[in-house]
Amino acid sequence: MVFSSFIFLWFFLPPVFLLGMICRKPALQNILLLLASLFFYAWGEPVYVLLLLFSIVFNWGCGMLMPRAKKPVLVLSVSVNLILLGVFKYADFVTNTLGRLLPFLHIPRVALPLPIGISFFTFQAMAYIIDLYRGKYEVQKDPLKLALYISFFPQLIAGPIVRYSDIEKQLSERSITLSGVSAGIRRFTYGLAKKVLIANVCAAVCDRLLEHPVTELGFAASWIAAAAYTLQIYYDFSGYSDMAIGLGKIFGFTFPENFDLPYLSRSISEFWRRWHMTLGSWFRDYLYIPLGGNRKGKIRTHVNLLIVFALTGLWHGATWRFVIWGLWHGAFSVLERLGLEKFLKKHPLIAHIYTIMVFTLGWVIFRADSLSAALLQFKNMLLPWTAAVPGVRYGIYIGWRHWAVMLLAVLLCGPLQTAFAKGKAAKQKERFSGSFAELLCCALLLLVSFVSLGADSYNPFIYFRF
Repeated sequence: MVFSSFIFLWFFLPPVFLLGMICRKPALQNILLLLASLFFYAWGEPVYVLLLLFSIVFNWGCGMLMPRAKKPVLVLSVSVNLILLGVFKYADFVTNTLGRLLPFLHIPRVALPLPIGISFFTFQAMAYIIDLYRGKYEVQKDPLKLALYISFFPQLIAGPIVRYSDIEKQLSERSITLSGVSAGIRRFTYGLAKKVLIANVCAAVCDRLLEHPVTELGFAASWIAAAAYTLQIYYDFSGYSDMAIGLGKIFGFTFPENFDLPYLSRSISEFWRRWHMTLGSWFRDYLYIPLGGNRKGKIRTHVNLLIVFALTGLWHGATWRFVIWGLWHGAFSVLERLGLEKFLKKHPLIAHIYTIMVFTLGWVIFRADSLSAALLQFKNMLLPWTAAVPGVRYGIYIGWRHWAVMLLAVLLCGPLQTAFAKGKAAKQKERFSGSFAELLCCALLLLVSFVSLGADSYNPFIYFRF
């Protein structure tokens, strides 16, 4: 069940919202939201909801045992969580890799279906146990509260990755106000519009072009496909995060932000401080710093960075292509630490162009069906004289509506926000927030989004597979 589906928008969310407004006491509402969350997950994963329940019960039990044997319980919990993630997400990655290295062994594939959102709820469970071990809070003795933390449907299957400390108090004490509900609905509406009206259109452009073999794409078609995917993945994922944060607000929860206009970045290091911020902070706090961070010399710092980025890539997908995508960003992060960053700070325009080039080419690796296909698209984009001539006629697949949406997408991923950040424009923006005019704008966006959903069944969500 995806947020941008009629099943969710018409049949799931309204009764949960109405019952949530009736059950205003946190204890009673927690039970309602937990049942709704389990139903939400079981709708798409009727069998794997048992895996989610096991994760909840197991990590609650480990938390209860933590005061008696801290280190053994920590090792047990982290090991079991990683084993679950490894078996269901990485078993075929390991067997395929071993099969290529040792073909004479004839290692069979495991071929387990990937549980939706396993990377997200496993990381949340691990964060709870690790921070409990570090003494950041007291153990949660109520299994229902911990169950809601791990399984809460707004952020269950595609984030943001919420720390237990972010919502510990809200699980017991929270207030649902008219202003909070209104802000949540507005945030959800903007996220839905980003997903349905922008991301889906950009996805159609990219997918139609990449239906053709990369060898048939010319210079222009290769760049347009890369640009379309660059816009798609941002509006797809940030739109989902907006919807999740908005839904949390509706029920009195405050989730951490996940994006901060990452396409305005002027270095890859800055890009990762702005993109999927909850994942970046998770790897920083639970992997980079424990590995030594930047405290053990330059070489060790660079190695730590490459390890973190390699595992960040592997978190996104169980293939070597995703590992290479992670190392692509890691390599440029290391280069920036070696001196490139000083140059970039002195030349902001060059820095911005450089960063756009790096993450756009990175998205080519991320989106490609294989590493060889990504390299061929690189060749088309960077060595235009070698590309197919005339190549795929992209005009057949891209109409004026697609061009208009992509232009709007470019403006809305940073330039317009920057223009309205200072002076009179900032005051106008502040007056618009929460006004009757914004209410009408949100109503129009909802109407257009519903019409678009009804007219087009093309509605993928990129991060559901992680």
